Amino acid sequence: MTQDIFTPQELLARSTRARKLLTWLIILAIVMFFAGLTSAYVVSMSSTEYWTHFAVPQPFYISTVVIVLSSVTLQLALSAARKANIKAVAPLLGATLLLGLAFSWFQFQGWKELADRKLNFVSQVLLAQGEYGTDYTITRSGTTLLKVEGEYFTPDDAERKKPLNAEMEDYGNAASSYFHVLTRAHMGHLLFGLLSLGVMIAMALRGRYTADDHAGLWAGTMYWHFLGGLWIYLLLFLVFVH
Repeated sequence: MTQDIFTPQELLARSTRARKLLTWLIILAIVMFFAGLTSAYVVSMSSTEYWTHFAVPQPFYISTVVIVLSSVTLQLALSAARKANIKAVAPLLGATLLLGLAFSWFQFQGWKELADRKLNFVSQVLLAQGEYGTDYTITRSGTTLLKVEGEYFTPDDAERKKPLNAEMEDYGNAASSYFHVLTRAHMGHLLFGLLSLGVMIAMALRGRYTADDHAGLWAGTMYWHFLGGLWIYLLLFLVFVH
């Protein structure tokens, strides 16, 4: 019976390839998950009679800037490891973690603003608050309704004889629900990224990353970059499709 014997370099190369493959598989699974959610969003939007279009709260835009900056600091950490500048890795990872926490804080501020506007995970179309036409509008089968003294009318109801409020009471705010599902699902995946950053900081402080062996840092960096790109996609989707 023979047994293959690998050198330390070969074992490292095999381990690195396995970790990279696992990272790409995880990313692919998340892509499919969010592709399904956004597809369901589009289908619901076209099939639901009443749909609420509302402005995305400002904190979500600020969080976008923050997560882009966090990708920059994390990429710098990876570059430092590749250049054997080991002392710079942990501080740059710490900066990334702080920026990730700041991103999370702005996300919660955005959800708080939605709650203030009665755009909750479970809500009704009629409960939406704010300035109609600026903060939100409601469409009926694709046609934007008019709001006059708290009552909603179709544009062709010039004499305002048929208010739709009684009919609208039976409709939940699917747009609000989807907004929360998409953004909170992203946050769920980002929490895993924050935990990974904590582990990477501990590894960096122990000197575990070198110019030749930093597969874990690479995997965490790719995952975090992906989360940043995913958030930008979701924001653009919610702004232009929503």
